Amino acid sequence: MLLPDSVTITDVEAAQKRLLGIAHQTPVITSNTFNELTQSQVFFKCENFQRTGAFKFRGAYNALVQLSTQQKIRGIITYSSGNHAQAVALAGKLLNIPTIVVMPDDAPVVKQTATRGYGAEVILYNPDTTNREAFTQNLAAERQLTLIPPYDHPHVIAGQGTTALELIQQVGKLDYLLVCCGGGGLISGCAVTTKTLLPNCKIIGVEPELADDATRSFYTKTLQTVHNPQTIADGVRTPCLGKITFPLVLQYVDDMVTVSEAGIIRTMFFIWERLKIVVEPTGVIAAAALLEGVVKVPAARIGVIITGGNVDLAQVSQLKQLNHLLHY
Repeated sequence: MLLPDSVTITDVEAAQKRLLGIAHQTPVITSNTFNELTQSQVFFKCENFQRTGAFKFRGAYNALVQLSTQQKIRGIITYSSGNHAQAVALAGKLLNIPTIVVMPDDAPVVKQTATRGYGAEVILYNPDTTNREAFTQNLAAERQLTLIPPYDHPHVIAGQGTTALELIQQVGKLDYLLVCCGGGGLISGCAVTTKTLLPNCKIIGVEPELADDATRSFYTKTLQTVHNPQTIADGVRTPCLGKITFPLVLQYVDDMVTVSEAGIIRTMFFIWERLKIVVEPTGVIAAAALLEGVVKVPAARIGVIITGGNVDLAQVSQLKQLNHLLHY
């Protein structure tokens, strides 16, 4: 039975049509070395090559393009640590919609700069003392703006689901699909899509150990929360799954697992060095579950979504130092 605001394959297919010629059709790459290490055939869906450097553009554009004329004139507001912020800012620029983005003051500078560069007004807040949802909702009411949340919105979820739809169109049958999970927008959309088209494909969500609220929610069937988790993967520092995404995760996802901070960093550098692509820590969470042996499924065809590539290059030396400290 469908819940209110639920998302179906019809919504995802409609989103793909809206995104045609606007979003990039991102490449799928493979690695013989990765396949040998995991004893599987792994297909990496590289959303680091998407506009704004992450899958988030899909959902943001799909949501903004469906706003009423009056909503577009008044403008929109959102909250994000970075990738949704950039996506909304670019979508707003393309559609001539004024955008305001509420970002934590510790968000990567590269993401803050890019968001402003796309034309959005950025308002910073202290994540230790401010509830970003309440803060943003108050601003939306004061300025009569439409709130487009980063994940808990049916049009956003449907847009993110086009990632899996495109992957299946590119490579065909999959036995498993691994997706990182923050607020659940990407995994919800991808799970709905994949389970409809490939009912036997197993969907596995992956989180950092330090931000394991969705995994705990999945196993307890009760919504769990986490406050400002100190994971290197800034894109999944969400407090909890959403009112829309949580039921979709319970309905369509087969399993949830977690990976360590060391595993995330090790996987990021492995992908930089072996696959020759730039990915951010959040972007490799799903891949880390395979490389670290958390998920072992030999001789399987596995889809892995690389979610983004917005690395703050000024922090690379810090990441290398952290990698050394975590492993020695």
